[in-house]
This record gives sequence, C-alpha cells and structure tokens, in this order.
Amino acid sequence: QVQLAESGGGFVQAGGSLRLSCVVSGRTLSRYIMGWFREAPGKERELVAAIRWSDDGPHWGAPHYADSVKGRFTISRDNAKNTVDLQMNSLKPEDTAVYYCAARTTATYNYWGQGTQVTVSA
Repeated sequence: QVQLAESGGGFVQAGGSLRLSCVVSGRTLSRYIMGWFREAPGKERELVAAIRWSDDGPHWGAPHYADSVKGRFTISRDNAKNTVDLQMNSLKPEDTAVYYCAARTTATYNYWGQGTQVTVSA
C-alpha cells in the first residue's frame, strides 16, 4: 500500500513560481511511476508530469511532461526522502487547478493524494 500527501499549493501571481511536494509513505517499489495531475473546474483531469521512482531496469525513460507545461514545470524525486516534487515556474492563470500526486504500477494510476489548490491570478 502507498499513501501520498501533497503540499505547497497556494496563491501566486502570473509569472510566479510554486513548488509542490508529495510525501510517499507505506510500501514503495522501484517500478512505481509517480505522476502529478491537475483538475480545473469544468475540465477533465489531466496528467501534468510523470517520473519513474527508480531509473533501474530496461523500462527507464525520461520524465514525461504535458505540452502545456513543458519548459516551465520540472518533476523530480528524492528517493532518500521519499518525496516527489513539481517545480512550477512562469505560472499562468490557466495553471489554476487542484493538483494531485498519484502513483501507478500498471496502466492505471491507483494511488492518489488528497490534492492541493494552486491559484494563479492574472
């Protein structure tokens, strides 16, 4: 079992930055894939970024980013601290959403945090 807890959301003006953190507790496996999702009012939940917990194995690949955040957001992990962070720079009002940390070992993300609100003013 995996438990996820997000933090770091808040209010920021356009062009500003925030760093979201996800603390991972419980059982962790090197084959887990960690992701950051966001869900804005009236919009479908979308995957923002994803990263493998470990680079070991033949399935390792570069982190994934949605086109809308590529070049502005950076996902990172710290295995020793059991954290997965999302550095968000050059924030836009369209980035306003509830951001969720998630994890999966299959095609479907089946572990979720409670979410943290990010609000970007124009």
